[in-house]
Amino acid sequence: MTPELRQRLDATIKAFIIDMDGVIYHGNRLLRGAAELVEWLRRSGKRFLFLTNSSERSPAELSQKLSRLGIEVEAEHFYTSALATAAFLASQRPGGSAFVIGEPGLISAMYDAGYSMNNVNPDYVVVGESRGYGLESIERAVRFVMGGAKLVGTNPDLNGPSELGIVPACGALVAPIELATGRKAYFVGKPNPLMMRHALRRLGATREETAVIGDRMDTDIIAGIEADIETILVLSGVTSREEIGRFSYSPRNVLEGVFEIPGES
Repeated sequence: MTPELRQRLDATIKAFIIDMDGVIYHGNRLLRGAAELVEWLRRSGKRFLFLTNSSERSPAELSQKLSRLGIEVEAEHFYTSALATAAFLASQRPGGSAFVIGEPGLISAMYDAGYSMNNVNPDYVVVGESRGYGLESIERAVRFVMGGAKLVGTNPDLNGPSELGIVPACGALVAPIELATGRKAYFVGKPNPLMMRHALRRLGATREETAVIGDRMDTDIIAGIEADIETILVLSGVTSREEIGRFSYSPRNVLEGVFEIPGES
């Protein structure tokens, strides 16, 4: 870490937007320095929000997951693409209905936003990460989209890290529906500016005093750059050091992992 970044982390930056998969953990394996990062954030009086493109779990479930891994973080420190998607749909068509391919975290967020689940004539087809994804659900989604339903994805990630390696993510699950219908999905998660605006509002922070920490150039880092927020890429997830040069933009800072931020030796 450069002395300049150390000074900004200690003094200038007062709020952090932090990705989870590939930054804090891989699946159910905690990454080096994650617990120390949270301890440093609290000790330093920093505001922080875990902002994840994953739509599978609710903030309460994410809090419980970190607790099982040995880190205590209250649910208010989490914001997901499921919550952002539900908020977006509620603003576009209040009280609407959707056919949802996703896990309980997404379905719960939709209900909380006043949406009903509709397997007959939905206003929207909403796709998130799903263990129950299969040909039957794809066929129904295609039929609804061809019938006029709008296609929305919780995030554009094509893949993501797990303890077993890279796995398909939402963007890969939406692709067959896009190809079959000829319709493009609208993705709400990072790098959509909606997510960053939600995050800054929840933190009560300005962009000048905020930094985003992530492992993906195509979501976390570009979202930070487009929001004019300090960017910190960690190499513990999807993007390797060699891949950085393939992009037309660059992170302001590159670290091996979050263990460097609290100064772990």
